Amino acid sequence: MDSPEVTFTLAYLVFAVCFVFTPTEFHSAGLTVQNLLSGWLGSEDAAFVPYHLRRTSATLLCHSLLPLGYYVGMCFAASEKQLYSLSQAPEAWRLFLLLAVTLPTIASTLIYYWSCDQWARHPLARTLALYALPQSGWWAVASSVNTEFRRIDKFATGAPGARVIVTDTWVMKVTTYRVHAARQQDVHLTVTGSQQHALSADSSLPVQLLTIHVASASPGVRAFDIRSWRHALVACRHVPV
Repeated sequence: MDSPEVTFTLAYLVFAVCFVFTPTEFHSAGLTVQNLLSGWLGSEDAAFVPYHLRRTSATLLCHSLLPLGYYVGMCFAASEKQLYSLSQAPEAWRLFLLLAVTLPTIASTLIYYWSCDQWARHPLARTLALYALPQSGWWAVASSVNTEFRRIDKFATGAPGARVIVTDTWVMKVTTYRVHAARQQDVHLTVTGSQQHALSADSSLPVQLLTIHVASASPGVRAFDIRSWRHALVACRHVPV
């Protein structure tokens, strides 16, 4: 029979991978950062930009705590190692604990930096600031994004960790730790990959999964890739391909 140490290690590894990459089963069970911290994060529909400022920060911090959670669990699963006592714990475990404490410390410092000046240093805020008029700030652009996201005619597709959202003005990609955004009138779309798939369940035509490179003409806006079905993009009036 496997020892408690090995059993816990395997179980925690599976949990950590699923918690980070969130398969469908974890979404259904509500074991996601978005669901566990929903009371603090608020509603994406009500305030898209503030929601993702908090979500990306909370996700980074929660994921950085996983090694520390493993160490704490091992204090019970392998009690004979006396990991709860730094003076008696093996040197390798002391080094692991140092790493486990350093990661959330760095994450917390970065999140604090982002939150300064009303989140103006967050990567999403910095991107939106590039589109702000001289007499206004990035919050004015964020307000416009919030308004457009609330409209029912927006286009959204993809898995939670790689969602593509298209509004009247914006093309956005929502990932685990970041939200990419570019204004439609400034972007150049290039198809960089295509995968042919069999007939879909709701269509009599074959479909293609396209990889599209979104490059903005605005200086400082980072390019990004989106993936979506060709029939979905054609049906969306915002993004002709």
